[in-house]
Amino acid sequence: MNTNDFPDTSPDTVFDTVQLRRGDLQAAVQDGIISITQAQHLWSRWSPGAAVNARAPAQGWRVGRAAPGPGLSFTNTLYYFGGMVAIGAMTLFMTLGWQSFGAWGLLAISLGYLAACLKVADHLKTRQLPIPAGILATLAVCLVPLIVWCVQQGLGLWPPGGPERYSAYHTHINWRWLTLEFATLIAGVVMLWRYRLPFMVMPVAVTIWYMSMDVANALMQNQGFNWQFTRDVSLVFGLATCAVAVWVDVRCRQAQEPAWRQDYAFWLYLFGAIMFWCGLSLRDSSSELGKFIYALLNVFLVFVGAAIGRRVFTVLGAFGVAGYLGYLSHRVFQDSLMFPFALTLLGLGLVALGIWWQRHEDRIYARLSAWVPAGLRA
Repeated sequence: MNTNDFPDTSPDTVFDTVQLRRGDLQAAVQDGIISITQAQHLWSRWSPGAAVNARAPAQGWRVGRAAPGPGLSFTNTLYYFGGMVAIGAMTLFMTLGWQSFGAWGLLAISLGYLAACLKVADHLKTRQLPIPAGILATLAVCLVPLIVWCVQQGLGLWPPGGPERYSAYHTHINWRWLTLEFATLIAGVVMLWRYRLPFMVMPVAVTIWYMSMDVANALMQNQGFNWQFTRDVSLVFGLATCAVAVWVDVRCRQAQEPAWRQDYAFWLYLFGAIMFWCGLSLRDSSSELGKFIYALLNVFLVFVGAAIGRRVFTVLGAFGVAGYLGYLSHRVFQDSLMFPFALTLLGLGLVALGIWWQRHEDRIYARLSAWVPAGLRA
């Protein structure tokens, strides 16, 4: 309750009524005094006519939290499955037969596809169908690298010595793809600003992943392939992508317009965390201390994921810890008779920890949130 609502009286005074606003309950949730569920039940109990809205969208109660993404219903599954098939048809599954159209013929087809996708996306958005609209707009973004490749081929500007087939864009690492990737990033940002649909961040995140490999190829083209250097570049790109995801996440949570309060950071978190974790996990440490620090970093990822409400960090951190335990089992304690028993007890202890965590989840999140900036609290 808001202490400013109480008049200045003696402590013995008993109040029959107080002024309680929904914002006061939200503040109590943010301070960890009550849980979100408790706040919803209290509001539905005290506010006349609020029972119907007791299960209102979560963003009304999650203070500073971006609106959650759509649920995976059967209809949404059909949307995304059909959309990914269409995207794959113009990207991963483009066959050599398309090359017979020539650069300019393929450019005309691609531009026709792009115009049709944007036209349908506009129509679907006006019909209040944001998910299929986002899929069509995403397909338009995915056509941008093909269009740029056609222009470069048609004008004779494609650098010699590299892949001559566009289908190799998704299978071969080469610095010559960088022009396609920069154009895709620019187009993705512009179209995202135009349509404001979260699924459109997916091709942007994938392009950043591709770029991390192609930039490494460009930097070491005179020295031959060096997978350690590629690994380190991936780690740096992963950290940078996660930093961008944090910035986007905070901006979305603080946005005033409903269109910008959606979860635009999901795909950036996903690919950024994978790039960082893979780069970190592929580093070969010759010391036991280095491997132990790797395990601690993964434990840190588990708690970071819980604190900011991003499961990708928790899952990857759990994989890292499991990998370290597997290393201990097969290398360090391979001849120890007690290690399997100790590992069994550790596994059962983790199960017990999970039960305890579930029972005290709201309180744990409140405690962890105290260590997280206000804009990122789950």
